[in-house]
Amino acid sequence: MPVSPAYRPEPRFFDLGDEFGDAVRAADFPQTVLRRRNDRAAATVGLETLSDAEWIAHFGRFQPLPGQPQPRAMRYHGHQFRTYNPDLGDGRGFLFAQMRERPQAESDRASRNGRLLDLGTKGSGQTPWSRTADGRLTLKGGVREVLAAEMLETLNVPTSRAFSLIETGEALERGDEPSPTRSAVLVRLSHSHIRFGTFQRAAYFERTDQIESLIEHVRSLYHPAVAPGDAPGLLAAVVAANARLTARWIAAGFVHGVLNTDNLNVTGESFDYGPWRFLPHYEPGFTAAYFDQFGLYAFARQPEAVFWNLTQFAGCLKPVAEAAALTEALNGFGPAYITELRAAFLARLGVRSLGEAADQRLLDTALALLRQGREAVRWEPLFFDWFAGFASSERALRGPRRAVYQGEAFDAFRFALFEHEPDRPERLEHAMFAAAEPEEMRIDEVEAIWAAIDANDDWAPLHAKLARLESARDAWAWPDGNGQ
Repeated sequence: MPVSPAYRPEPRFFDLGDEFGDAVRAADFPQTVLRRRNDRAAATVGLETLSDAEWIAHFGRFQPLPGQPQPRAMRYHGHQFRTYNPDLGDGRGFLFAQMRERPQAESDRASRNGRLLDLGTKGSGQTPWSRTADGRLTLKGGVREVLAAEMLETLNVPTSRAFSLIETGEALERGDEPSPTRSAVLVRLSHSHIRFGTFQRAAYFERTDQIESLIEHVRSLYHPAVAPGDAPGLLAAVVAANARLTARWIAAGFVHGVLNTDNLNVTGESFDYGPWRFLPHYEPGFTAAYFDQFGLYAFARQPEAVFWNLTQFAGCLKPVAEAAALTEALNGFGPAYITELRAAFLARLGVRSLGEAADQRLLDTALALLRQGREAVRWEPLFFDWFAGFASSERALRGPRRAVYQGEAFDAFRFALFEHEPDRPERLEHAMFAAAEPEEMRIDEVEAIWAAIDANDDWAPLHAKLARLESARDAWAWPDGNGQ
């Protein structure tokens, strides 16, 4: 059985027409070795029943899935490190398929709803937008995207999911890493690949008709609560979604690395992971990209970067909306971000809201404790040690970091934390909380996982890491579906 009855194709982006994307074909790779199939993600769209051979045929050779047209390399522009680039577009990927997510709730099942999801590629070959690039992806880059997406989902951050990784048997030359290096093609499952830059391209060419088409497309499919034709309302929805995303990046200690307008989308879902990092300890100026010489996308500047990008998105809507209404929608980012940041910290600490003042006090004292630097508690262990507040007090004060839990900053944090009631403290019964250390994603571990693959073709460390992350997701048991 190639697909299950839950598979519901709905290729809606293609309805926009040829001016939004170019029909392309995947490269013919010399080999296709399946390295990762995400059956948990596949089950959400009815593709978990594929055999390995069928999986490789669809996601390595790109034979079309039922009901799907020829893939499209999407057209878009973007600001890259705040310099406008009109020569972008899908240069090594394409939109392969769209389908409805398997309904979660009874109400969804009754109406056959479910989010519209994309299968998009990375490393699938050259397109009209490749310019001089080879359209390929290194295997190391694919492994890193798998790890980033899995960790973010584990920490309740809205994220694309690494759906498939297939090694493709080519030797790639790269100037910024040892070459030749192995090649791969990645498929990600995402809630829209429509970027801010998709709108920027239409605005650049002064195509009001395309802007209006995009507004209706995005509104109807991704933000249906917005009224038809309400561009400021759509902007407000995109602002809210991206405020939520940014707050959860911060709570996760995540640094995206390249927050260009072509790397942010209309659904507020993180995707396209390049030089990402997770904080080892609190460091506001921590950057993920070696080429970010001025720290434009440093950890603590991510809210500023996202807001700047939202202003570019808002500018694209000016031909069809009043500037005052767009400004009002943009001004919602700051309050929404603070609200979402409080909620994200409470969720990470496993406690219930006590009201705005008390919740803000907990956020402030947690950040003050983390600001003490590398000699104090690291970012991720704080949330692990003190999850569920008072219920973890004995565990934390007997653990390996008991020596750092003292002093005025800690006392203020503990007082603010203990004001809040634990949220489902039974989660502490999970075996993860009996361990001395949390599940982290530090760069030395990422490099060790890759070194085992590179040197010995040893995939066991990667598989073990993914298994531990799956266990951690079960332990955290986020109430809203891991940020989705």
